[in-house]
Amino acid sequence: MEIFNIENLSFKYNKSPKYALKNINLKVNSGEFLLLIGQSGCGKTTLLKMLKKELAPLGEKSGEIFYKRKKIEDLSKAESASEIGFILQDPDSQIVTDKVYSELAFGLESLGVDKETIRSKTAEFAAYFGFSDMFDRETNSLSGGEKQLLNLASVMVMNPKVILLDEPVSMLDPIFAVDFIHTLKRINDDFGTTVIIAEHHLSEVYRLCDKVIYLNNGDITAYNSPKEISVDLKNEKIGKTLPAPVRLYNTLNSDLDCPLSVKEGREFLSKLDINSNYNSNLEIKCSGTVLSVRNLWFRYEKHGRDILKGLSLNIKKGEIYALLGENGCGKSTLLNVINGSLKAYKGKIKHNLKLSYLPQNPKNVFVKDTLEDDMKLISNSYKELLSEFGLLDYLKTHPYDLSGGELQRAAICKVLLTKPDILLMDEATKGFDNFAKENLGRILKSLTDRGITVLLVTHDLEFAASFADRCGLLFNGGITSEGITRQFFRENIFYTTSAAKMAKEIIDNAVTVDDIIRCVNG
Repeated sequence: MEIFNIENLSFKYNKSPKYALKNINLKVNSGEFLLLIGQSGCGKTTLLKMLKKELAPLGEKSGEIFYKRKKIEDLSKAESASEIGFILQDPDSQIVTDKVYSELAFGLESLGVDKETIRSKTAEFAAYFGFSDMFDRETNSLSGGEKQLLNLASVMVMNPKVILLDEPVSMLDPIFAVDFIHTLKRINDDFGTTVIIAEHHLSEVYRLCDKVIYLNNGDITAYNSPKEISVDLKNEKIGKTLPAPVRLYNTLNSDLDCPLSVKEGREFLSKLDINSNYNSNLEIKCSGTVLSVRNLWFRYEKHGRDILKGLSLNIKKGEIYALLGENGCGKSTLLNVINGSLKAYKGKIKHNLKLSYLPQNPKNVFVKDTLEDDMKLISNSYKELLSEFGLLDYLKTHPYDLSGGELQRAAICKVLLTKPDILLMDEATKGFDNFAKENLGRILKSLTDRGITVLLVTHDLEFAASFADRCGLLFNGGITSEGITRQFFRENIFYTTSAAKMAKEIIDNAVTVDDIIRCVNG
């Protein structure tokens, strides 16, 4: 049975010169698990918000959206609230109460459900989502992954027919991101809930969904099952953003079956003629410490727990150092201590250079009504940099009207205009597609060629593997492992890339898809 029917939908934002959506026609069946892919700014978020009338953006719209054969605008507030759930990118942006149990109950209370039913349903879903032991905890004490799972549970407790998700794992650590996607699939299987998710991190969700929708400049240009669309998009630019096993398959032009998972990727590799030893240079040329952290201790409250526990770290001139770790382990805290926003109660930080900081929330960087006015606050030489990041057409746009990926790119531009010697970046690739990541990586490499140093906090293992010189893992308040990037990912089991997992014990030293390709057929 159709749950959504979109007919000839086009949409243009007010004052925008181009359409965000163009003549979209799509039928969504009840119980389907659909994945929306496409470059940043292609219209994914706009399309999702159009399916939830309370979030629909203002602008020029034509065409119709039907939910269970009723126009979306004609749904009552109660119908829309209870039957169509929405999960945002930022886990903190959706939480409205101070306790886990009250957050679970909030939606039901807003719908006027009786207390006995609320008590029963919150208990049931707390058990289903594993919140029984943290039922009485403060919501601000949860990690980012736990908060996002709580957002999902708070939607599910209202028994929705559809869940719409806009890049829900972009701010989660790799392990929790996998857990979240598998929980979503379990919901889809257990309850028949329709799932429509927009995501750039495709390694898990791509193989679990029923259909993939490719949105290109506001048009649906491909719509098929994961295996079929992998072949359909082989020669398209977007093909370079697909999961590692698919990229490997498409690059090698093999007649074998297309692999979607790491397991299938390993089986695929076992059938190829491979040079098993990838000769890579494990040395880096960076030398001389420009940022030294020694025996750092920090806690947020006088009698609270320590977040950083005797942490020590040396950052070398001209290197990109990627700091990895689970949500809530203290990565962002460390950056804020280094930049002076927070003060450690013990330890020393030494550097004598100009330091600039990109915060996790890019909105915190902007204070003016247009992107151009914000850039002029720093320097009048901004157009060339904006052009490098594909933002020159948005000079008169309010920063908050940019898409998530565009806003992040604009924040990076503003920080780079300060011409730092040491650049601290917190989740710089959040909301980026692979093309934007490659562009950022090239720019960062060009900065390090000029002696600029980058300390990067990230959950994006693929980006770190491709562009970082060294990586470190933050756990229990300290750096528990550290090494040259290729060695770091080769030795890890969970904190490693899909390519490294596929190549393990088949190709020595390979940690990216490009590494594997170089070893095939010599």
